[in-house]
Formats: sequence, C-alpha cells, structure tokens
Amino acid sequence: MKFPIYMDNHATTPMDPRVLEAMIPYFAENFGNAASRQHIFGWKAEAAVEKGRGEVAALLGCSPKEIVFTGGATESNNLAIFGVAESLREKGNHILTAKTEHLAVLDPCEELAKRGFQITYLPVDQFGRVDPDEVRRAIKKETILISLMTANNEIGTFHPIAEIGKIAKEKGILFHTDAAQAIGKVPFHVEEFGVDLVSISAHKIYGPKGIGAIYIRGKNPRVQVKPILYGGGHEKGFRSGTLNVPAIVGLGAALEIARHEIKAESAKLQKLRDQLFQQISSKLKDVILNGHPTERLANNLNLSFVGVKSEAIMMEMKEVAVSSASACTTVVSRPSHVLKAIGLSDELAHASIRFGLGRFNIEEEVDYVAQKVVEVVDKLRSMA
Repeated sequence: MKFPIYMDNHATTPMDPRVLEAMIPYFAENFGNAASRQHIFGWKAEAAVEKGRGEVAALLGCSPKEIVFTGGATESNNLAIFGVAESLREKGNHILTAKTEHLAVLDPCEELAKRGFQITYLPVDQFGRVDPDEVRRAIKKETILISLMTANNEIGTFHPIAEIGKIAKEKGILFHTDAAQAIGKVPFHVEEFGVDLVSISAHKIYGPKGIGAIYIRGKNPRVQVKPILYGGGHEKGFRSGTLNVPAIVGLGAALEIARHEIKAESAKLQKLRDQLFQQISSKLKDVILNGHPTERLANNLNLSFVGVKSEAIMMEMKEVAVSSASACTTVVSRPSHVLKAIGLSDELAHASIRFGLGRFNIEEEVDYVAQKVVEVVDKLRSMA
C-alpha cells in the first residue's frame, strides 16, 4: 500500500499504463496531422483516428460515422445543447433537464434562457432520480430536447434512461445524455436507451484529459446539430480544429479495455464500495447514505456525517484524496446543488464526503480509509 491513497475517481482517473503505451508512438514517431491526406504521415494519423472512432462506436453500439471527437464532455454537452437549440429553433424553444445535472449542462441551459428559450428543471426524488411520468407531464408542443445525465457525478444515482428514451421517441423529441460518469462502467447501448446524443470523456475512464466525443444519431431520426466551432470543417463540419491524435488513440484504448473488462471491474468495485460503507457505518452513528441504495454507480459512495463538516474531515486525513463536491464546483464554497435537490439541509450538505473508488484501489486501502474516517469523525465529534 502506497500513500497518498487516491479515492476521487469521479473527478478524474489515473491513466492506465496500457493507454499510455498505445499513445506514446503518436507524440513523436507518428506525429502527422490526420487531415494531411497527401502523404504517409497523415495516412497513419488518420488510420489511428479511425481506429479510435471505431472503439467508441463499438462500446456505444453505433456506427463510427456517428462519432465526433471533442475536447471533452463539457464541449460535447455544449455542442449537443447549443447545437440542437440553434438547429431546431424554428420548431420550438423548450428544453427539459434536471436540477441535479452537471454545470456543463445547467450553465448552457441558463445561457439559452437569456436568449429566449424556456428551460424546465425537473425535480428529483430523495435518491436523485427523475420520475419518467414527470418528464411526460413536462413536455410541451414547443419541446425540442431532453437532456438528462446517465449517472450522477456526485451521488452516483442512475436516471431511468431507457424509460425516458421511450417517452422521447414516442413524442418525437431529441434525447441527450451526459454519460461521462457511466461510459466504461456500465453497459451502454444507444438503441436500447433510445438516446440521440451522448457525451463522453476519456479522463473519467483511465484515459487522457482534454479529449472526449459525442454520439450524434445519423438516422431514425438524423439529428441536425449546428456547430459551435468553425474553421476548416473537420469532423464532418461538427467540430473544426486539428485532431488531437495521441489523445484520440488514448480514448480508443481506454474504451477497448473497458469494453472487455467492464463486468469484472464493476463487480470488484462494488465489493470494495460495500466493504468501505459497511466498515464505516458499523462503527459510526448518524451516517447518511446519499443517492439510490442500489441504482447507482458501483464505485460511488457519498456519505453525510452528522455534526461534522466535510472540510474538517479532509483536513484531518490529508493522506487520502476524497472530495466534498464535484471538482467543477469546488471553486465556490456553497452547498452542493445535487445534495440540496435531494432534500439535504445546508448542514448535511456541508457534511458530505464523496468516495470514488477506481481500477487501482485495493482492499488494504479500503480498510485503511474506513479506519481513518472512523477515527477522524469520532475525534471531531468529541471536540464539538
């Protein structure tokens, strides 16, 4: 066991050595521009890009032609939301999302509201799930897009995506899902889920930072999306800019590994997660599990420790990397909007810790972290 111990895998994951090995030749040896189609350097780069595109498509169960590379899930979300809004503005101006979405969805929706769009923020239950009947009731004749994440980045809860996908298809409304936390961790198929746009990111699945992709349905229906970046018409005009070949290779390698190992890895992580929860909850009173008890990511554990601030807990165990909120919201000291949406008080929201287990965690680390949490919480409560 080595220190520090990393359990913040929802924020980012360490790169798998197999991914790095696949990427290395494309930094210096095979350095060509994938758009340079007049010579072998460009051909090699283009072949690597298409192999990566094929791996993304294989995991999602779609055609490689429906995959567009982006700079990450944030850009993919922006392309999906702004791209559909601008493309379908004459048809309608109403978008459905949820109060617990990532800011990469909520902020674009807020910007669209300033431009005259109607945004409905659906409530969630105490576990963080949207009720499909609420979705059906909220649909208007002006509704053009539903955007709901597959799995929540803070509490790990799954939305009933397949049920909502059926409603969207029935009503002829496009359905986008931010699947950054779910891809590579749970089986995902675009037809089974009924989704039209899917955002993914490499650094959440043991790949490099700064690369992601978006699935844009090519038929039944063919989704029209206006680009948000112009300049050269790369990626079929959806996303101009020189392709990041090494990162695309890394994304493809990460997804290939995930496709083959997803079942075994999920079982391992769920066992470690349950072990961590059992060891903490059996020795501490007033520990609240946030999120759905079963319909959640196998590697996610979000706990509130009554009477103790999460920042104080983390200060007392600096050798363990955990989180008190999404890595995208920690710059502002305010209660998590996700925890508030599921009904937690400010006090409980400020008392929550997110444990994100990952591929490289081992049982000894889980035992150490559980023991440390118990010691620290007991100490802080006695001081209070």
